[in-house]
Amino acid sequence: MADHNAMYREKLKTPEQVAQQVESGWVFGMDAAPTQTEAIMKAVAERIRATDIRDVKVHTMLDAYPFDFYADNSLFGKMSGVSWFSSGGARKAVNGGYADLVPGYYRDFPGVIRRMYDYDAYCVAVSPMDSHGYFSLATTSSYSEAMIAKAKRIFVEVNEKQPRCLCGTQLHVSQVDAIVENTHDMPVLPPVVIDETSRIIGGLIAEQIPDGACIQLGIGAIPDATGMALKTKHDLGIHTEMFTDSMVELLECGAVNNSKKQIHRGKTVTTFAYGSQRIYDYIDDNPAFEILPVDYVNDPNVICQNDNMISINAALEVDLFGQVCAESVGTKHMSGSGGQVDYVRGACQSKGGKSFIAFASTAKGGTISKIKNTLAPGAIVTTSKNDVDYIVTEYGIAHLRGETLSSRARQLIAIAHPDFRDELTFEAKKRGMLV
Repeated sequence: MADHNAMYREKLKTPEQVAQQVESGWVFGMDAAPTQTEAIMKAVAERIRATDIRDVKVHTMLDAYPFDFYADNSLFGKMSGVSWFSSGGARKAVNGGYADLVPGYYRDFPGVIRRMYDYDAYCVAVSPMDSHGYFSLATTSSYSEAMIAKAKRIFVEVNEKQPRCLCGTQLHVSQVDAIVENTHDMPVLPPVVIDETSRIIGGLIAEQIPDGACIQLGIGAIPDATGMALKTKHDLGIHTEMFTDSMVELLECGAVNNSKKQIHRGKTVTTFAYGSQRIYDYIDDNPAFEILPVDYVNDPNVICQNDNMISINAALEVDLFGQVCAESVGTKHMSGSGGQVDYVRGACQSKGGKSFIAFASTAKGGTISKIKNTLAPGAIVTTSKNDVDYIVTEYGIAHLRGETLSSRARQLIAIAHPDFRDELTFEAKKRGMLV
């Protein structure tokens, strides 16, 4: 029988020793948020600054740390980031022209990686090794299995504070090339402030959700407000891309028990979890929690197998056709497509399912309407007019799916801020939309 502890000791390195292996042209891969390797990336950046190593790239998504390759544009050409979502520091770097971006649907990323990319090293933060020699990838499965399959080396960073997911991606010590120990507090997201507008919108959506529904919530004040408004519901289930704090609240109060799901009954299903320490404590050694690869979790053909599937996501602006922009302000990148379209389609294919795109009606202190005659020049269409189902603001709910252009325009104008309704009506009439 292999001595797992001896294998562990043999592979134990400092971050600097790991960084010494890096050569020009290397490509690193990391998955989302809390599974990213802070110490290894810092050591690699320091070595690259001090040498003539060039053209090192690091693929990431939803960054939990202020990585040097996104924060320091003087590294461009020597070490740069490739974001699969364009959030946090990556957003500034992509818009500044010293980082790159891979557009795509989140569910497709594992397949894209397997077909198109090779990695010199896959880096991941893990929970401590168990008695069988396995490390848990803890909070994220996402596209990790695809990167593991396409990586020449695997470097792990063991953090004693990482939760262990019993049903999620695991790595055996025999698969690992180097182990770094780096125990530190888990990265957390700042608490969301739920304002009155978010409460109103959350309440409107909650009225549309029956007992026994299966929910997906995005991130932000409105999804959290919706979660809080669902606490009086019964027998809800969770099948979601990202596991959030409001979902812990629903599980602990008993509103969610996953008892009515058609698949994974009794289990909460997600592809990654990120938020407060409360989330990590809930996941740890929890047999009712499954963190599974995104090409399964976000597949609309899987999502729709749960009846009464409800998806709730956000937008930056929507035009009178019903086109949803959720990832750019004009040409400026704000985020990626993520799983919004995956869940819009999955929910709409579900028996009794509904998809909601929700947002406050205005921005910049009420000076800009988020419902517009046309999207801003260069704005990216995330969810198409053909996919969109319900649009929600604090002024009500518009049901667009299957409706005519005229009906869509009238409904959207009715839920726009009153200060902008006359202007929107004038523009719609000028375009011949109000038949």
